Amino acid sequence: MSKQPATTPAKSAPPAGFTDRKTLRANARKSIEDGAITPSYSADRKTVIKLLNDALATEWVCVLRYYRHYYTATGMLADSVKAEFLEHAQQEQAHADMLAERIVQLGGEPDLDPDTLTARAHAEYKEGRNLRDMVRENLIAERIAIDSYREMINFIGDKDTTTKRILELVLAQEEEHADDFADLLEGWVGE
Repeated sequence: MSKQPATTPAKSAPPAGFTDRKTLRANARKSIEDGAITPSYSADRKTVIKLLNDALATEWVCVLRYYRHYYTATGMLADSVKAEFLEHAQQEQAHADMLAERIVQLGGEPDLDPDTLTARAHAEYKEGRNLRDMVRENLIAERIAIDSYREMINFIGDKDTTTKRILELVLAQEEEHADDFADLLEGWVGE
């Protein structure tokens, strides 16, 4: 029985568009202080951070508006609508948390300066005169958020897939919020 010579695994080139292992490993060792931001990140990081900070301001303005409406809503239909305001406030807070975390991952700082929140927010802080007006103002704010998030998603495209996924998740929930308020207004019988 003759011995077969030991074979070394054949080195195969990665498919087109993929980086070879050696280069991947070398690139990972460069600029490690950048954390999750590797050389393949192709978006304009400063612009993305600014967009996310503006979205963060919008979410905080919405959180505050929803809580105000939750605490001040009165009338025959108030209890069920207040529950909607509270749920949406908590969801907007979760959006703000995701945005702030992504800003930090990108090497930025979340801008939570209360003096500039309303100036940077896309949506307005409208108190509303009555329950129906509160629902209407929240629907308007959600529609503003929907368009803002769509524009950000289109701008980012495939240059930052993580931020894009976060924005798409938030957009889906903002669309759900708008649908909730549109349904409330459609069936409105009060005030």
